[in-house]
Amino acid sequence: MDFIFDAINEWIKKFLIEAIQGNLSGMFDGVNTRVAEIAGEVGKTPETWNSGVFSIIRSLSQTAVLPIAGLVIAAILSYELISMIIDKNNMHDIDTWMFVKWVFKAGIAIFVINHTFDFIMAIFDVTQNMVQKATGVIDAQASIDITAALASITTELEAMGTGELFGLMMETFLMRFALTVMGVCIMIILYGRMIEIFIYASVGPLPFATFANREWGNIGTNYVRGLAALGLQGFLIMVCVAIYAALVKTLSLTGGNIHAAIWGCAAYTMLLCFSLFKSGGVAKSILHAH
Repeated sequence: MDFIFDAINEWIKKFLIEAIQGNLSGMFDGVNTRVAEIAGEVGKTPETWNSGVFSIIRSLSQTAVLPIAGLVIAAILSYELISMIIDKNNMHDIDTWMFVKWVFKAGIAIFVINHTFDFIMAIFDVTQNMVQKATGVIDAQASIDITAALASITTELEAMGTGELFGLMMETFLMRFALTVMGVCIMIILYGRMIEIFIYASVGPLPFATFANREWGNIGTNYVRGLAALGLQGFLIMVCVAIYAALVKTLSLTGGNIHAAIWGCAAYTMLLCFSLFKSGGVAKSILHAH
């Protein structure tokens, strides 16, 4: 009877080893794909990311938001003119030159809101130039290759008992699921940043209209800081990828504790996700954007 139990045990071990190998072979595929896409996605300007969405947002900004921005400028300039006249002793100390300055300010304000989208895209052109130069310097090859280590890992697995193999199978299954979720999180961060850029750009004429007034101008200033922070976030994302790539290269999936190696890979990937989530807040903190 012993040979029957031995045969069943060997079949179970073989099944568990194959299940573990299957989990390991595709464990990092999703994360590797997302990490490889980061440089390409972050390096795109809003227009190149999706020209259709860009066209819709630009049309919405010009047809729905721009007229409201025009009313804001009219109100601000009217207030400026009234304040200017009152400050001059109820027109007793009127200087003709101040009306020239007022007309000049009005012309600049109107020009700015009519070209708001151009100014916004100029901000991102500058920040994307930083990202593209960083891509040339940073080693973005941050993929985790498990294929080369599978043969050595198989030898280690064959020396394990059935109970340990079952525990490792469950561990690799859960880890594969968690890494798949992390890959989705990376995609959400990249797409969420670009959607946030489009949302910012869609209402651009309103905060730009406040530049005409000294008291309200901080609204426009903070808006520009927010735009610059979104651009800077792309550069910080590349820095996160560079750190992740350097950490991943130090990992060894062979010749040691397989549990520690797998958890080490997962920990670095989790650290990457956390860093990407924090990149937006760090960028806003650097530029003091609210």
